[in-house]
Amino acid sequence: MIRDTTIGAKLWAAAVWATIGFFVLNLIAMIATVVTSSFATRWLGTWLPAGWTTRWYTSAWSEFQLWDVLVVTFQVIAAVVFISGALGVTAAYALARRDFPGKRLLVLLFLLPLLIPPMTFGIPLATVLYQTGLAGTFWGVVAANLVPTVPFVILVMIPFIEQIDPKVEAAARVFGANTFKLFIYVLLPLLLPGILAALLLVLVRTIATFELTFLVAGPTSQTLVVALYYAVFAAGVRAVQSIDAMAVIYMVTTLVWLIIALRFVNPTQIVTRAKQQPAH
Repeated sequence: MIRDTTIGAKLWAAAVWATIGFFVLNLIAMIATVVTSSFATRWLGTWLPAGWTTRWYTSAWSEFQLWDVLVVTFQVIAAVVFISGALGVTAAYALARRDFPGKRLLVLLFLLPLLIPPMTFGIPLATVLYQTGLAGTFWGVVAANLVPTVPFVILVMIPFIEQIDPKVEAAARVFGANTFKLFIYVLLPLLLPGILAALLLVLVRTIATFELTFLVAGPTSQTLVVALYYAVFAAGVRAVQSIDAMAVIYMVTTLVWLIIALRFVNPTQIVTRAKQQPAH
C-alpha cells in the first residue's frame, strides 16, 4: 500500500485527528462533570467539590422512584425487542422472497419513520393512541416504540435473507422439513448474526427514545429517559446533584445493557459473518 506523504495529506490527517481528539475530550469532560457533581456535597466555582458524598443517589432513588422506573424501562425494552424481532424478521423474509406490485412503495413507507423526525409522526400517533385509550399505558409506550423499530429490523434483515440461496430452503423442503423446522434448523443459524445485530440496535434505540415515549407515557409507564426529563424540567426545586445522580444511573443502565448485548454480538464481525454464509 502506497501512503500519501505530501504536506497536504499530513495536514489533513492532523486536522482529522485533532477534530476527533477535541470531540473525545469534550465528551469525557462532560461525563466527568456530571459524575463528579453527583458525588459532590457542594461545588461552586472551584476545580473540585468541597466534599464528597453518596447521599444524592439514595435521594434520587427515593425521590424519583427509580426502582419502578427501571422495572418499566426493562419491561418496555424486552417487549419492544421481542415484538419487533418477531414482526420484523417475518416481514423481511416475505419482502426478500416475494415480488409483488407496489413492493418498492411498501419498502419506502417502511423507511419513512426512520427518515423523518419522530415528532412529525409522533403527535398524530399519540392522538390515535389517546383516542383508543392506549396512551398512558405500558402497551401504549410499546406500540409507539414499535413504529420505528419494526421497519428498522426489516431493513437490516432483508440483505441477510437475500444472501441465503433459495435452493437451501428448497432442499430442506424436499427432505421433509415443514415451515417450523425450516426456520429453526436452516434459516435461524444462517440469520442469527443479522437478527442479533438488529435486536442490539433496537435495544439501544429503545433505551434512548425520548420523543415517542414522552408523548404517550403516563405516570406509571415512564421509561428512565422520560423520568430524567421530568426531573430536570418539572415544577419545583431540586438539587442539581440529585439530578446528576439520576443521569449517572441512566448512563450506567445503558452501558450495562450494551455490555450484556455485546456478549452475544460482535459488531465488527457482523458483516464478515454475513458475507461468509454458505451459498449452496
